[in-house]
Amino acid sequence: MAQTYTGKVTAVKDGDTIEMLVNGKKLRIRLFGIDSPERGQPFGTKAKEFTAAQCFGKVVKAVRQSRDQYGRIVAEVYLPGDVSLNAAIVKAGFAWHYKKFSKSPLLAAAETTARKERLGLWKDKHPVAPWQWRKRKTIKAS
Repeated sequence: MAQTYTGKVTAVKDGDTIEMLVNGKKLRIRLFGIDSPERGQPFGTKAKEFTAAQCFGKVVKAVRQSRDQYGRIVAEVYLPGDVSLNAAIVKAGFAWHYKKFSKSPLLAAAETTARKERLGLWKDKHPVAPWQWRKRKTIKAS
């Protein structure tokens, strides 16, 4: 059974990374199955603001899926009322369903809805997925 953490969201690092205080310890949580625009990328600030508006200061539940290469807990996060934060961000158009790591039908449907309704980053005629943006940035830096 997956490990579950319950705690207050004390920081929002970007659109898909939050920090929770659990039993007096800070835990950095990377939201499972989604990828939000990066800082400096179009819609990066708006994605962070949306995530903060949804969860900052609230007590949430994080269900661990794994750990990433940076040691962060990768989790599905549930807001009060058992609403998936991960799906809410995608549905509002502030993240892609990260299909490389997730086969979630909920996230797939949320992205389809956001694209059809041209919400958030889907207002852009040619949105660039964060994984492509990071790759381009790495190539330019070398």
